[in-house]
Amino acid sequence: MSRRRLRPEELELWHLVARSAQRLPGRKPVADPPAPPLPAKPRPAASKPPQADPLPAFGLGDRAPPRTETHDFYASTQDRLAGDPVRMDAKAFTRMRRGKLDPEARLDLHGMTLDQAHGELASFILGTQMRGFRLVLVITGKGAREDPHDPMPRRRGVLKTQVPQWLRLPPLTHAVLQITEAHGKHGGSGAYYVYLRRRK
Repeated sequence: MSRRRLRPEELELWHLVARSAQRLPGRKPVADPPAPPLPAKPRPAASKPPQADPLPAFGLGDRAPPRTETHDFYASTQDRLAGDPVRMDAKAFTRMRRGKLDPEARLDLHGMTLDQAHGELASFILGTQMRGFRLVLVITGKGAREDPHDPMPRRRGVLKTQVPQWLRLPPLTHAVLQITEAHGKHGGSGAYYVYLRRRK
């Protein structure tokens, strides 16, 4: 029967047990098995030169030009509409603002609540676009005069402020090409011209 050599972990275990054991009286000491050879020290790896960082440090928006706040919270609805780019034919836009184009349909929102007015506006805009109309008039009124004794300043005309915002939201934004305040003969600051896109 051939003798198997002990593995290093087995020899280590043997030495731990042998140290704790006591010799029987009258017995000769048994020679310890040879201690396991010490593992060879690994050679130090050759030092590699430090690699350059593949991505330089950056921050989001570093290359973007600095922007100042452009939204004016105190601007009136008329000022905001005046700042909109002209998306329709420039000559037709000028004629429309001068009141030389007659609206093909009109919607009067006087006396309606916001919920009623929103539904009526959506139905009117989508319906007139389906019928092939291009220029319609939406009458909002100028709103109640401000109360000088009101402790909190309020904008005049809730519908007047809200209608252009509704016209810029889906599904109406896909039907509307241009919004501008109406000429005096069509209601002035209490009404809006809404120029519709052609139906595809």
